[in-house]
Amino acid sequence: MDETTVVHASAVIDAPTGVIFEEIADPSRQPAWDGNDNLAEAAPGQRVRAVGDVFVMTLTKDGVRRDNHVVEFEEGRCIAWCPAEPGAEPLGHLWRWELSPTADGSTEVTHTYDWTRLTDPRRFERARSTTTGRLQASIERLASAHGWGLATGD
Repeated sequence: MDETTVVHASAVIDAPTGVIFEEIADPSRQPAWDGNDNLAEAAPGQRVRAVGDVFVMTLTKDGVRRDNHVVEFEEGRCIAWCPAEPGAEPLGHLWRWELSPTADGSTEVTHTYDWTRLTDPRRFERARSTTTGRLQASIERLASAHGWGLATGD
């Protein structure tokens, strides 16, 4: 079976790149606009600053905790992390946010979910349920939470 293991969504948000990046780089803010309805909470004070950082997120499902290992980071532009069970190696999937300023001061936002390296078949169903629509919902909720305008780009 030929299966898509990388999904993404994009939109232009009418807000400066740096302001949007602060929302994404602070895990405590993410549950408010998560389009997967998967994130319950994250303690304040975990703002991501570099590759190698690890932030802890509590999921909505039974209060399960995940250590999120930051694997890509460029201040104001890109952040990506790989979830893991506490104290374990990452599970093989990746979440990425990429921000690009536009000429008019808005920001093109691309959200990607990549489960190409996921090897645990018990996790495949959940991975398959993370669709472009869910990623788009995160972008839309992010914009809506702050009253920012949005134009779909994908």
